[in-house]
Amino acid sequence: MSTALPTSHEALTVPEVMAALRLSRFKVYDLIRSKQLASFKIGASRRVPADALHTFIQDRLREAA
Repeated sequence: MSTALPTSHEALTVPEVMAALRLSRFKVYDLIRSKQLASFKIGASRRVPADALHTFIQDRLREAA
């Protein structure tokens, strides 16, 4: 699994988000359930918009400052 965030993808899979944030599947789904990380479903597949991931990271950085 690649650890680099795919820059050409507009929507990321949960495993891609897991790799980018170095978090477990449970934690990524917990962030989605708690509305901290935006996502959407296509059929049974869950996707996270790349912009939502970048916003999530920027928000965490602002909180830490």
